[in-house]
Amino acid sequence: MRVRPSLSPLCRILALAAAAALASGCTKLRSHQGYIIDADLVNSVQPGVDTRDSVAKVLGQPSFRSQFGEQNWYYLSRDSRNYAYTRPRATDQLTLEISFDRTGTVSAVRRSGVEQIAAVDALAKTTPTLGRTRGFFQDLFGNIGTVGAAGTGTPDNTNTGRQRTQP
Repeated sequence: MRVRPSLSPLCRILALAAAAALASGCTKLRSHQGYIIDADLVNSVQPGVDTRDSVAKVLGQPSFRSQFGEQNWYYLSRDSRNYAYTRPRATDQLTLEISFDRTGTVSAVRRSGVEQIAAVDALAKTTPTLGRTRGFFQDLFGNIGTVGAAGTGTPDNTNTGRQRTQP
């Protein structure tokens, strides 16, 4: 008869705890930022009918207002998802823009979604520029022969095409 070695109960519990900890890192995390949208309330705002006061009573204060004057109010709502230790990515976004005329009456209600999100990499090591791309040697040796060359300007302005007059 053959005897099988068995794991102690403590080892089994530790193995299950380690497996649970590893599996929990694969769980999707959900987050919501900004305004909580109620579709019925948003649809009740009518251009030409509502005013700033009625919009504030129905929708509350906006997420932010236009920088110059109070011509536009913006309500932002974003839902994001990510796995543990990764950057959140927007799965849904609603930007509600309410424009007012000079009298304070709603002139337009516009909605936009996740297609308006621009990805900006703040940690990029290069800055994109227009024009040509120069390499290391072009930067290093590119000015050889151009210092003091005709048409580049000198301190006494002798190449401007004008006669210099003495006072």
